[in-house]
Amino acid sequence: MAGEPQADCLFCKIVTGDVPATVVRETETTVAFRDINPQAPTHVLVIPKVHYPDAASLSAAEPAVAADILREAGQIALDEKITEHGYRIVFNTGAGAGQTVFHAHAHVIGGRGLQWPPG
Repeated sequence: MAGEPQADCLFCKIVTGDVPATVVRETETTVAFRDINPQAPTHVLVIPKVHYPDAASLSAAEPAVAADILREAGQIALDEKITEHGYRIVFNTGAGAGQTVFHAHAHVIGGRGLQWPPG
């Protein structure tokens, strides 16, 4: 059922503490942790505590939680001191876009020059 934890979801297991992660921030609705395969000096994932497979389904069902993810991403950028030179907030949606864990999440990436277009 949408919004409910999924037993086979890596990020749901991080939310419950069953899988360890280097958590940098946590709120009532989100958890933010360092990516285990960072693509830049700062690479933090921000996930909702509720399970939705991607950003589109999350924003349709729980727009306030989607907004919480964006707010937390901005706060992480401030905490990590990457706002001066810029940073990215990326939502990959679908396997063709590079999504590998099907639990909505945002990547906060910065700390180095970021080229355009990406990937």
